[in-house]
Amino acid sequence: MPQTRRAPAPPATRKPSDLMGRVLVGVPAAVLAVVFVDIGGIGWMLLMAILACACLSELYRMLEQWRPVPVVGFVVAVGMCFAARYGTLADVVGAALVSLPLVFLSMLSRRQSDGGAATITATLLGIMWIALPFACSVLLRQITGPGGTNVGKGILIDVMVGTFLGDTAAYLGGRLFGRHPLAPMISPKKTIEGLGCGALATIVAIVVAGLYQPWLPHSTALLLGISVALLAPAGDLFESLIKRDVGIKDAGSMFGAHGGALDRLDAILFTVVVGYYIAIHISH
Repeated sequence: MPQTRRAPAPPATRKPSDLMGRVLVGVPAAVLAVVFVDIGGIGWMLLMAILACACLSELYRMLEQWRPVPVVGFVVAVGMCFAARYGTLADVVGAALVSLPLVFLSMLSRRQSDGGAATITATLLGIMWIALPFACSVLLRQITGPGGTNVGKGILIDVMVGTFLGDTAAYLGGRLFGRHPLAPMISPKKTIEGLGCGALATIVAIVVAGLYQPWLPHSTALLLGISVALLAPAGDLFESLIKRDVGIKDAGSMFGAHGGALDRLDAILFTVVVGYYIAIHISH
């Protein structure tokens, strides 16, 4: 009996790049952020409080099986941003500590007798991971150096630009050169080659920006660049770990096909904190 030959399989096609979509979402958002950084003051604080609540809302929806208390997260996040605007880091920490008794009281009002540890953990995760970095952004914007130089404003823009360019370069580098998975159990599409491209772009961007900031020593600009290059992908993977654990692709839909606020800001939640401490070092 003659054997029938199978038709050759069609060549595998690579998923088309969504770079244009990323640019259309990322560039306007970056411009808006820079405008508010320049405005500073109450306007910047209010933007940080709003974004913190948006990210917390997405996180608490992801963790709804743990029964977090969103109202506690929202109230404490706004309080931390206000404390950052009108106080110090100690006031921000004080506002954050209020979350623990508030969660406990809310559990009593719910008459919740089981799963208390999960409720507390989920609620406080939002405070530590999301609310604290946004409060640090408010503190960072207000840092001044010798002679009244607005160190915080410059560092904040450096961190945002470095994080954004690094993410874009990592995406392109991964598509063009990616061969070796970076963390296959957490985010299979990320590659070591993409990480290298992103890190290089971040460091170069921040070091070059430092050339136009006389108050920023070259060694400190390099340190900031390396720190952002390492922490940005860590922040991205941190969120990916949580999303994989709960079995979802995107945290929200604020940016349509490009996910939610938390998907767009996961890296900056890590990098802005190191930016704050480097700005404190420069100001002294």
